[in-house]
Amino acid sequence: VQLQASGGGLVQAGDSLRLSCAASGRTFSISFMGWFRQAPGKERDFVAAINWISAATYYADPVKGRFTISRDNAKNTVYLQMNGLKPDDSATYYCALMLRGTTKYDYWGQGTLVTVSS
Repeated sequence: VQLQASGGGLVQAGDSLRLSCAASGRTFSISFMGWFRQAPGKERDFVAAINWISAATYYADPVKGRFTISRDNAKNTVYLQMNGLKPDDSATYYCALMLRGTTKYDYWGQGTLVTVSS
């Protein structure tokens, strides 16, 4: 499985960005896809996830109400719509994929940098 993330950039506080992550390879076995982020000097944190079959979504508290995760099964792509961005949202964002039969994210994208200026 390969993941290709895109969509990061430099924006101002209050702006919006949409991240995309396209999966290729063993996509018929996707269970969940998610987004994580890591700021310099900090641990990688969970941001959001989506169940590939049911489309049920899950969010970290800091992004609830501002970020929306969605997927396009036909394109094997997951999106993260980020609205109302804050400087604290600045980080490298990674998409991740969990296959059926496992309980952890085994595949990771290369990361896309989001910088929010105040």
